[in-house]
Amino acid sequence: MEAEQGNTESQYFLAYMYDVGNGTEPDKQKAFYWYKKAAEQGNVDAQNNLAVMYNEGDVTEINIQKAFYWYTKAAEQGNSIAQKNLALMYDKGDGIGPDKQKALYWYTKAAKQDNADAQYNLALMYDEGDGIVPDKQKALYWYTKAAEQGESYAQNNLAIMYDEGNGVKPDKQKALYWYTKAAEQGNVDAQCNLAAMYDEGDGIKPDKQKTVYWYTKAAERGDAQAQYLLAYMYDKGNGIEQNKSLAKKYYQLACEQHYEKSCDKLNQLTE
Repeated sequence: MEAEQGNTESQYFLAYMYDVGNGTEPDKQKAFYWYKKAAEQGNVDAQNNLAVMYNEGDVTEINIQKAFYWYTKAAEQGNSIAQKNLALMYDKGDGIGPDKQKALYWYTKAAKQDNADAQYNLALMYDEGDGIVPDKQKALYWYTKAAEQGESYAQNNLAIMYDEGNGVKPDKQKALYWYTKAAEQGNVDAQCNLAAMYDEGDGIKPDKQKTVYWYTKAAERGDAQAQYLLAYMYDKGNGIEQNKSLAKKYYQLACEQHYEKSCDKLNQLTE
């Protein structure tokens, strides 16, 4: 077959079929074999996927140096996923010395190719001044790029910038918009932030029903603060019908996560 005759595209596609079980039983050993064959011939997608296997110890022993080698090969050929993965290694110092400037370089390369994860990580670096000079305008720019691609963490952080006027003119409607986008994707932080906006009527019309809705969503995902705040609303009948049973339920859940205020309230309810 073509793969055995050295056709690099065929080698890559054969590896991918074995990797994901596309048209055949998954076989990670064969996937690794053919990715390596194609990678050694310069196939950029194979180089990235081989690096992932070395990085995660998928079939082979974890080998960070080989992962780094193949990510670099693929990144230098312009593969945006490899560029992001390589940046992440430099960013976190994962098996190599941390190098924020190289992280910045490769995140930027990937971000400019519309890699949403890279756009978010790049924005975060600029936002927090993580090893580089903070730049709120660049943070806003890259959060927006990632948010528009549906990256929920970017949506939440972008909403926070608009909410707090952090490096940008405050805009509660834009904050509401982006919190909602992230919350609808299940981002717990955004769900809590959105609930708080509706609870306080912070630049928008207060809405206790939406407050309860979003705190419930976050509470069901295990967020202890949301569980406590939701319990408190039911406990006091804060804008909603009082329900001591639900209050106890959510105080209990938060208390089990060692949320001390919730344990105190639970004790008061059960005394």
